[in-house]
Amino acid sequence: MNLPAGNAVIAQSGGPTVVINASLVGVIEEIQSTGIAGSIFGARHAVRGMLDDDLIDLSELSGDRLDLIAGTPGATLGSSRDKPDEEYCQKIFSQLARRDIRYFFYIGGNDSADTCRIISEVAKKAGHDLKVFHVPKTIDNDLVLNDHTPGYGSAARFVACALMGDSLDNRALPGIKIDVIMGRNAGFLTAASALARTEHGTGPHLIYLPESVFDVDRFIADVDRVYGAMGRCMIAVSEGIHDESGTPIAQRLAEQFSGEVERDAHGNVQLSGSGALGDFLSRLIRDRLGKKLKVRADTFGYLQRSFADCVSSVDAEEARASGRAAVQAAAAGLEDASLTIRRISDSPYQVEYVPIGLREVAGKTRTVPTSWISDGCDVTDEFIEYATPLVGPLPALGSV
Repeated sequence: MNLPAGNAVIAQSGGPTVVINASLVGVIEEIQSTGIAGSIFGARHAVRGMLDDDLIDLSELSGDRLDLIAGTPGATLGSSRDKPDEEYCQKIFSQLARRDIRYFFYIGGNDSADTCRIISEVAKKAGHDLKVFHVPKTIDNDLVLNDHTPGYGSAARFVACALMGDSLDNRALPGIKIDVIMGRNAGFLTAASALARTEHGTGPHLIYLPESVFDVDRFIADVDRVYGAMGRCMIAVSEGIHDESGTPIAQRLAEQFSGEVERDAHGNVQLSGSGALGDFLSRLIRDRLGKKLKVRADTFGYLQRSFADCVSSVDAEEARASGRAAVQAAAAGLEDASLTIRRISDSPYQVEYVPIGLREVAGKTRTVPTSWISDGCDVTDEFIEYATPLVGPLPALGSV
């Protein structure tokens, strides 16, 4: 098979994760191994770096250096949320042509997959010889046709470990505690809080996902029931919880108090980076159940994405393997593809990597199956069985 001569560029997009650099290293290693490209460039801050010709040569990185990078959280090349239109793409192509770049590997989530689709379609229309490959990444675990995505296992591990410790804190000094966890439309990360439960009475006792309508009266009744029975209550709630109209509670708060709703380049309402939702729920509980109740809230925010030394070994291995699989798809002659991770066995746990068309993933969102949600305020054993191998063994606890 005659593969196009030329060079390759790699970029990282969207929110960083603790294993996104492992995917970068996987791409570099496999290009070095297969020799499908001459030079390997990394684009600083994703498509923005491609537009500005802000590229770094990654071709000669040693194995030891690559191993160190693979174990480093955050996006070492820098990231971006720019969404290119046709004019943007044309400017990119002119820059890539100067460096004879024929392969583009983009590591990111569903918005990044859509960017890949746009770039691929505009390249074909313009007659530009560019092969485009999407490497999956997102802590939200919301890429369709994937069993799970690199970044999720480690972020889920962080959530589970945080809830274990927070629940023991709550047990020592009882009260009502709310932890607000990332998840716009998909509640996989918040659901992972259920893994924190042990025989030592760790919570959470209530879990609210964006896949269910958040009813304020039902929420207060749930909290009252748990607190009445236990004298304390641990709550895990997704930042994307919404009312019966589908409007995020956080968006309602923003409109109520500032009149403005911040959105990113892809049109998504900005939900992270504010403690407003936790403060609102805390105030609501005190107003409804008693002003003197001890109610506290934490918003995990960006800590979930790239927390060092809280890495799932399965996640790290699969992130690197996903990068290699993307290059293998290119070497097999595919013109563009999104890599997906498919689970083929639960015992022993085993996956395979399957390239599919960009349009099958781009801009689409996978959510927690309704069969994994219990009574609107918990998750089922089926979710626990699904998530456990992705997160790995959690710390052992003891008590007197």
